[in-house]
Amino acid sequence: MSTQTTASVSTHVLDTSAGRPAGGVTVSLEARSGPGVPWTALGGSATDADGRCKDLPALPEGTTHVRLDFDTETYFSSNQHHATRQAEAQQDAPRVRDSGAFFPEVAITFAVVPGEHFHVPLLLNPFGYSVYRGS
Repeated sequence: MSTQTTASVSTHVLDTSAGRPAGGVTVSLEARSGPGVPWTALGGSATDADGRCKDLPALPEGTTHVRLDFDTETYFSSNQHHATRQAEAQQDAPRVRDSGAFFPEVAITFAVVPGEHFHVPLLLNPFGYSVYRGS
């Protein structure tokens, strides 16, 4: 049985349109201590070249819900994102946004319990995303 009084969170982002980690994605972290309680901004980080955030802030004791907010619009609007332009060229529909990102941000909200680690990977492309609880 764990004696830890807080949960911990980590994430990483994989760009499935490029088939590699998504470096430079800004991630914000918020927490709250129950349903209906206001969110508290804890800070954030950005993914490294391996697509990982290794320095997200610790969760305060009593955290029951966490929200990770990924700034996907800035990532996809970068001039270096060749895979975005390639994906757009393959679409039948016209571009939805100037940035090429249909989802300008991805906010993932999930419940946590004390003493457990929650790894939440984001699989991302310009027109969709998927998340799951990893290990």
